[in-house]
Amino acid sequence: MSDELPTDPEQNTQAEPLSRAIGDRYLTYALSTIMNRALPDARDGLKPVHRRILFAMRELRLSPNGAFRKSAKITGDVMGNYHPHGDAAIYDAMARLAQDFAMRYPLVDGQGNFGNIDGDNPAAARYTEARLAQASEALMDGLAEDSVDYRPNYDGTLTEPVVLPSAFPNLLANGASGIAVGMATNVPPHNLHEVIDACLHLIKTPEARDDTLAGLINGPDFPTGGVIVESRESIAETYRTGRGAFRVRAKWEQEDLGRGQWQIVVTEIPYQVQKSKLIERLAEVIQTKKVPILADVRDESAEDVRIVLEPRNRAVDPEQLMAALFKVSDLETRFSLNMNVLIDGRVPKVCSLKEVLRAFLDHRREVLIRRANFRLDKIAARLEVLEGYLVAYLNLDRVIEIIRYEDDPKRKLMEEDWSNGESVSGLHLSDVQVEAILNMRLRALRKLEEIELRAERDNLQTEREGLQAMLDDETQQWSRISDQLKETRNLFGKSHPEGQRRTVITDAVIVEPVDMDAMIEREPLTVILSKMGWIRALKGHQPLDAELKFKDGDGPGLALHAETTDKLMVFASNGRFYTVPANNLPGGRGMGEPLRLMIDLPNEAEVISVFPWREGEKYLVASKLGDGFVVQAGDILAQTKSGKQVLNGDALLCKPVAGDHVAVVGTNRKLLVFPLSELPEMTRGKGVRLQRFGSGGGLVAADTLSDARFVNIAEGLSWPMGGGKTRTESDLSEWLGKRAGTGRMAPRGFPRDNKFA
Repeated sequence: MSDELPTDPEQNTQAEPLSRAIGDRYLTYALSTIMNRALPDARDGLKPVHRRILFAMRELRLSPNGAFRKSAKITGDVMGNYHPHGDAAIYDAMARLAQDFAMRYPLVDGQGNFGNIDGDNPAAARYTEARLAQASEALMDGLAEDSVDYRPNYDGTLTEPVVLPSAFPNLLANGASGIAVGMATNVPPHNLHEVIDACLHLIKTPEARDDTLAGLINGPDFPTGGVIVESRESIAETYRTGRGAFRVRAKWEQEDLGRGQWQIVVTEIPYQVQKSKLIERLAEVIQTKKVPILADVRDESAEDVRIVLEPRNRAVDPEQLMAALFKVSDLETRFSLNMNVLIDGRVPKVCSLKEVLRAFLDHRREVLIRRANFRLDKIAARLEVLEGYLVAYLNLDRVIEIIRYEDDPKRKLMEEDWSNGESVSGLHLSDVQVEAILNMRLRALRKLEEIELRAERDNLQTEREGLQAMLDDETQQWSRISDQLKETRNLFGKSHPEGQRRTVITDAVIVEPVDMDAMIEREPLTVILSKMGWIRALKGHQPLDAELKFKDGDGPGLALHAETTDKLMVFASNGRFYTVPANNLPGGRGMGEPLRLMIDLPNEAEVISVFPWREGEKYLVASKLGDGFVVQAGDILAQTKSGKQVLNGDALLCKPVAGDHVAVVGTNRKLLVFPLSELPEMTRGKGVRLQRFGSGGGLVAADTLSDARFVNIAEGLSWPMGGGKTRTESDLSEWLGKRAGTGRMAPRGFPRDNKFA
């Protein structure tokens, strides 16, 4: 009773700073994630869940030549015996081991729907079946020979291997990826033949340089093929540091259709790219006309990949077309390499290629020594039994007499002195030897059996001498490991159809970029933007005041003439400029599309003006408070949908510079004309005061800027009157002044809305 905790919570509470309590618990969680979930072991290249799946399938005797079992049965055994996590996570991990498009050398042989390269999920576990693949047998070869340590499972009722013996470097052969706490790993798959060649070279030359090993391993070898576009120097540096990236492109060819017609056929896509998503992206590129020279894309894939790309213009260079598609789609991706793995199953470390291979070879040597010692123990036990059998054969009559007439034959056989026997190791038989003699069958007493036993004894003694010599000589150990690696290479290397390299490695070919704008057919357009923000483009230059149909509650807003090659600039009340290619606008047959779907225009922002961008032009931007400046055309082009911030403040207008003076008018109907030279040119900001408003001196605080216009002082100022008439004020001396002045009341007859036009 003295060991029981106090019942009073205050006596059973230990004070601890919150930061330390949280830190300790989070550190425990982080270490658990790193060690038991996210990072693979450098020795067998597996995470615990994959190791437990393979071991559980071995315990179920699902050999590569045996029958298949339901995946649900396998998942249940793994979850119940070794991996106490969700069955969905276990099944997903097992399904990936069976996917030939995800694993370079699949470790599970699946039967049924285990997903496809399109990105479709595997069928439910109750519908699929699986068994071990031949590569898994190589990973687990020697498990029954004390080659690795075992540890208790999560509830202590069973044991599981800490690591697999691993006859080949699975970490590099199949790759690995995972995200832990504060660290991640991403190792691409490689060609097993090349990896084993590097191992053999490292055994032969322990001080081999990373560059030499990288020369033997040409680079990643993805199960989906593709083309790696990197220089040898870049690949060598990546393997030397354990960090880097590889550019992976789709493999394509030009297919001649006759009569000058041709199309591009993509036969291999980059690793981990879902074909269906790639097709969707290419279709979007066609719809948005980002690559105008691409006319159509078709998926003609069956068992193999066949994506057909049809050009719009047969005169275009296919190299230029593909170069353009590589930039805007996943036909080219970057696969990052981060060889952050567990060394000896305990220490996470970003390793170079040489360090990973050395960790595997050191593991193979430990496995070899443990298997040799295990075999020596088995040989010693068998030799002991054989010695007992031979004693029985040499003294057969006496043995039979003891067994037949003695009440306790076992004790008598052990007490009997057999020193007169031939080739006897001792004077008395051991308990093991006597048990073997008593369990001997009568048919084993024939003369031929004795000859076979002597031959077996001699062979075992020879084998024991060889094993002992190997254990005493490190050179023989590495020679034995080399022989084992060569056997594995013969099974899975280039001599096997699946062992041929799939990914081509080449230097990047420089292709002159195609001018996309030059490929757009130049046609006139009439751009219509409704009050509610729906935009469309009518073919040809239609009258800007033509009657058009709009949605209920909507009406005409802005209208302008443009061309398909134009970039339309949208200036909004938040002071941002947005760029919309005119050829991307929807046609005029319908009501158009919301402009906000094409650009990231906030709901509270309103469109102030839309105009075609012209190189070299300048624009006046101004806010309602009367601040503004002049900006160059090159400084307003936006590269993203989010636009480009130019004017800080509540924007009011944007007008092209045309004249030598600026005329501004406020809501108080005061007009001011000042020289254009007084306005600064800026790229972004609030600008300077154009016209002064505010309280005091007869000014009203609520007054704001109403409009601005460029004028030539010699020509005067004109504005429209009713009935199609125009009035011109030729003498503007009364309103001339300095920038930031208040101005004077507008001339008689000036529009009541305080707008110049």
